[in-house]
Amino acid sequence: MALVSLPAAAEEVRVFAAASLTDVLKDIATDYERSSGDRVVFNFGSSSMLARQIEQDAPADLFLSADESKMDDLQKSNLIDRKTRLSVLSNTLVIVVPADRGMMITSAKELADDRVMSVAIAEPTSVPAGIYAREYLLKIGAWGRVVPKAIPMDNVRAALAAVGSGNADCGIVYRTDALISKHVRVAVEVPKDEGPHISYPFAVTTSARSPAAARRFLAYLTSKPALDVFRRYGFLVPHE
Repeated sequence: MALVSLPAAAEEVRVFAAASLTDVLKDIATDYERSSGDRVVFNFGSSSMLARQIEQDAPADLFLSADESKMDDLQKSNLIDRKTRLSVLSNTLVIVVPADRGMMITSAKELADDRVMSVAIAEPTSVPAGIYAREYLLKIGAWGRVVPKAIPMDNVRAALAAVGSGNADCGIVYRTDALISKHVRVAVEVPKDEGPHISYPFAVTTSARSPAAARRFLAYLTSKPALDVFRRYGFLVPHE
């Protein structure tokens, strides 16, 4: 288990994190702040948007991405400390429908059916959840039929909200997002071995104003107490 050393004085650590990590990180941070004395300040959004902000010198100490490619881009630009980079979590995709009036869908290929008029997904060319969804639909031969009715959203939580509000017939989101919403139900779960490889890499930025605090929080995120919370929220922990 990673050990968290207590600081001589409390510091603030600014964490730029993928939207799909919102609820679990707020939970983890509550316990961390209590035990460490440090204060964690979050900026949640799509990994692509957060990476652009870091490229534009936004004040980030720690970047928690929902895919490896966004972290790769920052590493190539020497904007993250590669020695701190860790691939911590995984996830799976699900198809969700409105909880109270959703249509019956039993397979992902049915998204291509004419009865499905709209499919909410995260933006499929830049946002990880959308890229993963596109990759999977291409694999099963349904992407060409889904594209005309796809509703691209800024991030995965926006896609979840579109389905929950009834503004989309269905949507493709992470399983962990579906678990936190009372407004959607899971119609189809994409088996882990059939879906895309989903990976969440974490790293300290090279421009961190509080690098020691960032390393402490990163260490805590890979400790048993934090990993247990990730599991409780439905995340997969492939390596411990």
